[in-house]
Amino acid sequence: MTILNEKSSQLFIIDIQEKLLNASFNKELIEKKALIMVKAAEILGIPITITEQYPKGLGNTLPELKEAAGVRAAFFEKTSFSALENPSIASAVDKLSRKQVVIFGIETHICVNQTASALLSKGYEVSVISDACGSRKECEHNAGLERMKENGAHILTTEIAIFEWLKGARHINFKEVQSLIK
Repeated sequence: MTILNEKSSQLFIIDIQEKLLNASFNKELIEKKALIMVKAAEILGIPITITEQYPKGLGNTLPELKEAAGVRAAFFEKTSFSALENPSIASAVDKLSRKQVVIFGIETHICVNQTASALLSKGYEVSVISDACGSRKECEHNAGLERMKENGAHILTTEIAIFEWLKGARHINFKEVQSLIK
């Protein structure tokens, strides 16, 4: 895998919904890091796809995340654990023609893992943002990250991804994106 490039990347957010977030062991960290990733992607013009697992029962995507994603973000409902089982989602991801998929969400060991696996099997370079992922139990989160790594995904953090996109302090959006890191 090559280092992340803003022109080759797309952001894929899996099920950061009210009930799922509230049940996660690391909910504050997920909320903080997910928002930073979304704001950075929006500033850099990186396309954003957001899924919601059965929103009638699990609630909607966090309002502040939805707002930060802006009007260009694509939202999809799903019931399968792998988002790519939904043909509309798979088609939307393919149409972006960006082979680097930066993914995070809830639950690490279920929906994020199965979506990452499907993306890898389709030839995408998958980078999982570990500090923006979560599960109900920490051991499940860690096992999910390990499973994705074994399958060929790259495990990154929010700051690794953002600074790979920027490449250096001369990037036109450097100060604006750097200001998101607190």
